[in-house]
Amino acid sequence: MAKQADSRPVAVLLAGGLARRMGGGDKPLCRLGGRPLLDHVRDRIRPQVRALALNANGDPARFAAWGLPVLPDPLPGNLGPLAGVLAGMRWAQAIGAADLLSVPTDTPFLPAELVPRLDAARQVAGVPIACAASLGRTHPVAALWPTALADALEAALHQGMRRIDRWTERQGVIAASFDETGYDPFFNVNSPDELAAAERLLAGLHRSG
Repeated sequence: MAKQADSRPVAVLLAGGLARRMGGGDKPLCRLGGRPLLDHVRDRIRPQVRALALNANGDPARFAAWGLPVLPDPLPGNLGPLAGVLAGMRWAQAIGAADLLSVPTDTPFLPAELVPRLDAARQVAGVPIACAASLGRTHPVAALWPTALADALEAALHQGMRRIDRWTERQGVIAASFDETGYDPFFNVNSPDELAAAERLLAGLHRSG
């Protein structure tokens, strides 16, 4: 009997930002609970997808320890997360994946059921894209996309599109809410104070777990 192909999405971990509020450098290498943020994000997403890649610009050797494909933005100029999503889509197409999950690398508490709930939301709504929402806020970077949108996304970037939520609205998007955990699973670390808050949250989760 032939082995069935793995139809799960692949994921791109977005690390292309400039991390200005953290003083520059690579935010995913900041340590939380003694481990890089990137470790936390990878470990939460890896069971949900069939392959992972990292979107980052500059020398890829600094991420060699993770053994992930490192995808630079396909267009110059630090165009924001849409450029990272496009990088992920092109990589996903090359390995035969129909869907791509994108998540930022500064969100260390991502839900274990992120992929199935995003997929269910877009199936029910009949739209191509689903993004996450929590505590009354949408998180357009934490999203599930069909890779067939890659050409349209590249054209939009060439035309000056930068706002990820504006572009997803044009394509059709639904927000899936994740409000039941008692904390924000999309808490993101943008500053030293937020990193300290993440340490407190992580300690609390370890105590309750």
